[in-house]
Amino acid sequence: MRTRIIPYRLSRSQVERGANLGQMTESKTLIFPQTDATGAQWVAALTEAFDQAGLFFGHGTDNPQDEATWLVAAAARIDYASDQWADQLETVLREPLPRSLRTTIQGLAERRIAEKVPLAYLLKQAWFCGYRFFVDERVLVPRSPIGRLIESSFAPWKAADGIERMLDLCTGSGCIAVAAALQLPGVQVDATDLSSDALAVAAQNIEMHSMAERVTLYEGDLFAALPAHSQYDLIVTNPPYVDAEEMRARPAEFLAEPELGLAAGSDGLDIARRILSVAADFLKPGGVLIMEVGASDDALQAAYPTVPFTWWLSEDWGYGILIMDREALVAHADALVRNDG
Repeated sequence: MRTRIIPYRLSRSQVERGANLGQMTESKTLIFPQTDATGAQWVAALTEAFDQAGLFFGHGTDNPQDEATWLVAAAARIDYASDQWADQLETVLREPLPRSLRTTIQGLAERRIAEKVPLAYLLKQAWFCGYRFFVDERVLVPRSPIGRLIESSFAPWKAADGIERMLDLCTGSGCIAVAAALQLPGVQVDATDLSSDALAVAAQNIEMHSMAERVTLYEGDLFAALPAHSQYDLIVTNPPYVDAEEMRARPAEFLAEPELGLAAGSDGLDIARRILSVAADFLKPGGVLIMEVGASDDALQAAYPTVPFTWWLSEDWGYGILIMDREALVAHADALVRNDG
């Protein structure tokens, strides 16, 4: 997603102090601060190093300073879910770092630059809707703007008290399913994925958040994975939607992610078409489909010129989330089935 997960920015004075250190210790790939440097000075030095290395930021942060802050905070074991996270971070930034922490930070920073993999994979963690999730190369790094909808309990598109059963298609790490279950305590969530590797990660996150009684995983191809006659009040999905041209132009960081979770044919709509063609069959009356298609939104609208899609526009994302209720899906079934590929 295109927003920062780190709710902290260094002040200009902190950045200047870190970027102008007089004594530095040289490493194979980076110049690191002196041994008595504070956490803020380390963040500033890493910010400059990440910027000069030409890294791509799009897996939890969108700039080198927030990436550096996240790295230092994670190495210091700061828990952003804690009420004390801000005080903990201030302490780390203010004080000189102990040797063991400096060693950890240095190793992570060197790998981030040399390997150009998302920091989330190096840390084995990502933050979504204020919750920490385990991630590795078997799943995409959580960043969906659907998180904003979860935080609002899907209002105004679906009343929270009208959601008893929810389906998360293409669950990946399980972050959407788990976060929704945590946000809506009375809801039962089914979650499907084609990848057994992804489901293993999702199972780990379900256990981490004690959601085993509320979130059920199914392995298989979209709706085919579900028990017969399954129906839901809400279907939420962040399917693969990257078109062929964009797949070829991916920055190095995206090459580390599983292609199965990204690629969706020449126009990015291979999976979206299939979902639209049958979603109504799995929705209860009054049920709602919420589907992310990202930058493929224009292609989707062009593919279905007679279908009046509703698009959710967030302040920090701006496009790519389609919302349709069951009645609209049924009303336009002919067009949706005719173009299902």
